[in-house]
Amino acid sequence: MKLSVVILNYNVRYFLELCLKSVQDAIRNLDAEIIVVDNDSEDDSCSMVRELFPNVVLIQNKENFGFSKGNNIAVKEAKGEFLCILNPDTVVAEDTFEKLLQFSENKNRLGIVGCKLINGVGKFLPESKRNIPYVKAALLKLIGNSNSYYAKHIEEEGVGEVDILVGAFMFMRKVVYQEMNGFDEDYFMYGEDIDLSYKVFKSGYSNYYFGETTVIHYKGESTLKDQNYARRFYGAMQIFYRKHFKKNILFDLLVWLGIKMIYILRLKPKGKPKKVSQYVFVSKEESVSLKRVLKKNVVLDYNMKHIKANDEVIIDANALKYKRIISIIEKLGTQKNVTFKILPKKSNYIIGSDNAINRGEVLKWD
Repeated sequence: MKLSVVILNYNVRYFLELCLKSVQDAIRNLDAEIIVVDNDSEDDSCSMVRELFPNVVLIQNKENFGFSKGNNIAVKEAKGEFLCILNPDTVVAEDTFEKLLQFSENKNRLGIVGCKLINGVGKFLPESKRNIPYVKAALLKLIGNSNSYYAKHIEEEGVGEVDILVGAFMFMRKVVYQEMNGFDEDYFMYGEDIDLSYKVFKSGYSNYYFGETTVIHYKGESTLKDQNYARRFYGAMQIFYRKHFKKNILFDLLVWLGIKMIYILRLKPKGKPKKVSQYVFVSKEESVSLKRVLKKNVVLDYNMKHIKANDEVIIDANALKYKRIISIIEKLGTQKNVTFKILPKKSNYIIGSDNAINRGEVLKWD
């Protein structure tokens, strides 16, 4: 088997369904499998997978083992020569894996390959390509200066070697993953992707950023103004430094002070919820159910000629390929102040996110 796509899920049933539908289309012409490992979700994720995706390998953990252990459990069952570690809140294009396989096949000492990630409104996610987070870069990031943290020597659509890739999308040979003993299970959440990327890099492999395919990642990098995120992220970074560098007392002190200040100030993300001017349905035919759930008129505009600022664009995956949907979000999201939702194939809900902080909302109908 050529490829195993491994998706770790925890309580994101509707995003998982959308992700699986896009992955199914992306592996249609490949010798590939999909493995979903569920970390004891409380929603109906597992029953949904069994009902709608009977060919998907489903592993149900009896507790939440975290990101590292959950993925390691799944990879032990993987049969593919290549692996793609994929978040459940992503949407891939129909040719994403074909492009990556073509790029990777003849690379010597291939490490991990990442791709261009955008959030739900088309904004590029800089964590798609990062530098080694030396203490200075991490400290600057703590105070809001991330210039040295992200790998800006490669253009967003470019291709080149990079140090660190993000766990939302990691493509590699299974033997490389096994040689590194997978993700380090000392990390529960955050930091494990940095650790694995760094170990692969230090072992003499070349990690690559491949910006010629774009994937939506709804849950982008969380704001450092959120105390829980700050504690988890910098706690993970402290583990990373203990494992790979000398203990840095200054870093530990500044992290502690920074988290305390976030708690005291209780800062919230800026901005108010957007007021939608009109809903635009990009499809070939109208949807009565959509009008009913939105309780407003919905403009049918398959050719997208009447989209203007402050609109919400709802894209029908029954009428457009996922690659086209990603392209629309990427293009319109940077040109106009619009938001997006997707109607997945053969589904009774729309789903999307308006920023990189919140995973977004689901609107469903009977």
